[in-house]
Amino acid sequence: MIKKIPVIDLKQHQAVSGKSGMRDTYQPLRTVFAPSANPVEIAQGLKLNGADEMYIADLDLIESDGHNINDIRMVNTILPVIFDGGVRNCESFEFFLDYVYKIIIPTETLESIEEMEMIFEKYPKERIVISVDVKDDELFAKHMDLNLLEFKEILKRLDPNEIILLDITGVGTEKGYNKELLDKFEDMKDKLIIAGGLNKESIGELDSLGIKKVLVGTSLHSGEVKLLD
Repeated sequence: MIKKIPVIDLKQHQAVSGKSGMRDTYQPLRTVFAPSANPVEIAQGLKLNGADEMYIADLDLIESDGHNINDIRMVNTILPVIFDGGVRNCESFEFFLDYVYKIIIPTETLESIEEMEMIFEKYPKERIVISVDVKDDELFAKHMDLNLLEFKEILKRLDPNEIILLDITGVGTEKGYNKELLDKFEDMKDKLIIAGGLNKESIGELDSLGIKKVLVGTSLHSGEVKLLD
């Protein structure tokens, strides 16, 4: 059975929701797992409903506008956190090791391939998750001049345990997964975690295709998708 990893985004110490990565329009998250947008309450509700890990993105950290690291550390005592704090280099990756279970290296914020190689040299793969951030079907990388296929060749060489395919354009839309993007990474299927716009039907399709893990936010928090179905 496909594993559904619950997702929350944090901004100013509360969980928020929005669409297509337009972070300035995000509102406090309404979720079936808690009576408020407090991340600790949400984590407790998720754990009661069968979650054994969760993904958190700290939007304030990613945008260099403060942080929610103390909230995230508290959540990590309830559920192991797969964390996106906008890692830029080896130094920022190392900082988060004391706070969370796994740390994401997102193409959006990564400064260079050399920094990613340094992380792989210094730290165990069990702590590393690569996020291939895609916007309008192109690699979203603010500091690197690479296309999707060029970055994929680098991933093949580094051989990470887990790779998130994140279709930023689909976030919060529940429109389903990006089939063309998945096709490009078909030969790395066993490592993939699919994210961005997933609904109940598309999760079923991904399960039948042999995908092992997905990140689910909007459709899970609304109650449309159940954690353990």
